[in-house]
Amino acid sequence: MKFLILLTGFLFGNLIYSQQVYGEWKTIDDETGVTKSIVKVYKDDGQVFGKVKRILREDKRDVRCTECKGDLKNQKVEGMVILKNLSKDDNKYNDGTITDPENGKTYEAKIWLKEGDPNTLMVRGYVAFFYRTQEWKRIEN
Repeated sequence: MKFLILLTGFLFGNLIYSQQVYGEWKTIDDETGVTKSIVKVYKDDGQVFGKVKRILREDKRDVRCTECKGDLKNQKVEGMVILKNLSKDDNKYNDGTITDPENGKTYEAKIWLKEGDPNTLMVRGYVAFFYRTQEWKRIEN
């Protein structure tokens, strides 16, 4: 009986964890379909952030964000925090920002798990009612 309770707890715990936005995600260029980087999404002080853990093209690993403003100006993209200050609101995280290191622009951001697919993270950057949404794929550990 104890084994059954432990097994149920373990399986339920894994299901809950796999339903979270936290973890490592492959970013995929929505125009070319090429996997570009790995972003680690994590929680810090009650908010959600995302940091570029690894750029997959070796020749791009030392690229700096020359177009970025403020503290991000000339920072290496690998290691840069691109998702900032997202807060949970039901099944979505919003009220934060995302920076596109390719053009240095920062947008309002929203992320959520794709309905029916906890291994796909929907990442949306927007200005007013103009937006662009990408699908990032979970990296299984």
